[in-house]
Amino acid sequence: MSCAQDMTPRRCLERVSLMANERVAEGVGLAVFAAPGVARDIRSGQFVHLRIAEGASFILRRPFSVHRAAGDRIEVLYQVLGVGTRALSLAERGAEMDLIGPLGTGWSIPEGVAHALLVCGGLGAAPLGMLAEELAGRGVAVSVAQGAPTAERLVARELFSAAARRHEIATDDGSAGQRGFVTLRSEALMDADAPDVVYTCGPEPMQRIVAAQAARRGIACQVSLERLMACGVGACLSCVVSTVHGQRRACVDGPVFDAAEILWDRDESPEHEG
Repeated sequence: MSCAQDMTPRRCLERVSLMANERVAEGVGLAVFAAPGVARDIRSGQFVHLRIAEGASFILRRPFSVHRAAGDRIEVLYQVLGVGTRALSLAERGAEMDLIGPLGTGWSIPEGVAHALLVCGGLGAAPLGMLAEELAGRGVAVSVAQGAPTAERLVARELFSAAARRHEIATDDGSAGQRGFVTLRSEALMDADAPDVVYTCGPEPMQRIVAAQAARRGIACQVSLERLMACGVGACLSCVVSTVHGQRRACVDGPVFDAAEILWDRDESPEHEG
């Protein structure tokens, strides 16, 4: 394991071992890695860049949010979408891989926060797991609005229920909770019991709505944005996000951003020339 000493927290290239790998929902897996270096330094909302296997299809690493970290282990929730995640889903206990991490800027917990609302859609639950547990451990009251297409796709449901004083659910088909989008529940929760801060991750249209809901009520909001990443360390500029401060790199300046700084429409960017 080698670590860069000029970063806080330290960034490591680490050889890791797969401790467990199981299907937790339709098309979704949970991989547990022995990764003592990353587990020691990871902060909620950060990610790792994983090389899953050897060969031409795996030259580029894949970014994965860290769902939880404890002791010398980290947990990664992943959705099977392409060659890389399919290979990960087939990997067996004891398989060795290497990763770079922790990477990126994670969630920020402002001083004096007494109540936080977490809003997640689908696999947007992945980077919010560690945050929910951290907030609860600090004595912060946690509310969660969680959405998914179906009840079977509500990943990490037990974790959120354990950490939150209030956990409300919406599913597209009505198989659990309210029928409809999770933004119905997030708005209702903001009105019923206004939080000090909102954290959200999921499909970008959903995050945009949640950010607008929070802005209308004067509530601070942080978003975690997904972008395609090649290098994961800020060199390739493949993951830029348009902000009021110009183009920012999701892998270094994010993936967590202040929602008030995001330019959701391309033509809002001062660098867009039409």
